Order: sequence, then C-alpha cells, then structure tokens
Amino acid sequence: MNIKPKEKKCKGTGTAKDFGCGELQFERVHGLGKYCGCYNNWLLNSEAGKEKLNRSILKVTEPRRSLERAIQKEKESKGIQSHLKNTKVQVHEMVRLRDYGLPCISCGCQWNERFQAGHYFRASNYLSIKFHFLNINGQCEGCNLMKDGNHEEYKQRLPERIGIENFKIIEELAEVDHKFNKNWTTDELKNIRKEAKKITNELKK
Repeated sequence: MNIKPKEKKCKGTGTAKDFGCGELQFERVHGLGKYCGCYNNWLLNSEAGKEKLNRSILKVTEPRRSLERAIQKEKESKGIQSHLKNTKVQVHEMVRLRDYGLPCISCGCQWNERFQAGHYFRASNYLSIKFHFLNINGQCEGCNLMKDGNHEEYKQRLPERIGIENFKIIEELAEVDHKFNKNWTTDELKNIRKEAKKITNELKK
C-alpha cells in the first residue's frame, strides 16, 4: 500500500529556517518545498545551501574532471618521454664526439666508427645519473651489447679516463640514487641538452 505524502506548509527547519514561503507543498526538503522557489533561494543564498549545492556539483562533474585529469596526465607523460628521448640522443652524440679516437672504456680496443655511448652505472637502474657525462663513455659494441657493459673492466679503466676525484663523485651519486625515486622535469632535461649541445659545438670547431 502506497502512502501519499501529506500537504504541509513550506516552512524551513534547521539550517533552512526562515527561508520558507508558507505555501502548502507535497514534497519537502528541510521543510522547504522541494520544487518551489524557496528551496532554490536557500541553496543559493545560505551557507548550508551553498555547501550542499557545491557538493552536488562536484559529485555530478567528477567523471568529467577525472577524465580531464587522465588526459592531462597522459599529455605530461608523453611530453616527458619525448624530452627523455631527445636528451638521450643529444648526450650520446656529444659523448661519441668527445671520446672520438679514444679506446673502448672497458676492453681498451682501438676506436672505430661503431663505438657507442656506454654507461658505467646502468641507465635503467640509476635514473638520476643516466645522463651524467661522467657516467657515459665511448664503448665498443662488443662490451656494450654482448658483454652487458663489461662493468668490471669499465671500473678498472674509468678512474684513469675521468680522474680519481670524478670517479669518486660518480660512485657517490650512484649511492644517493637508490635513496629516492627520480622524476625528471622538462626544465632539467632541457638544461642537460643545452650543456651537451654546447660541448658538441665546441668540439666541432
């Protein structure tokens, strides 16, 4: 059995007090007629009403805002990935030019045009120093690709190549790297590319 709502006066109660028009209404919220101007007046002009209205708006618009956040995050991610790729290209170009004619940092074999930019500390594991110039040196294909970087021999020859003090610096930076998660910014990557390009241009003179 359905019980029909009773007609009652639109008379605000609680936070809606003094907003009622006194007219008889069937459906009420806070004592106000749900579909009369009094309820809208309370929503727009009382602190409690404004708070309720804002909560309702946020709830209704959350799916759209959630989608906008996801789209923005995807754009930022794509932007950073593009900067990372461009930075790698610029830095590796500089390293190959800087170390032109020098023997392989690991095995010491004679330089050839297929030499690559090899990392002392693996780029995938040490994110904060993946573009550090001291951590990247000319390396033959065999050591870089076939011997997984040939780290032990790399370690033996690196101090002589960059100096013992610089070797200590890169070792210390590697220790610090594991204490935090590196998140690159576009400005950081731009600055690295700018410095690498500057060195490249000087070497080409």
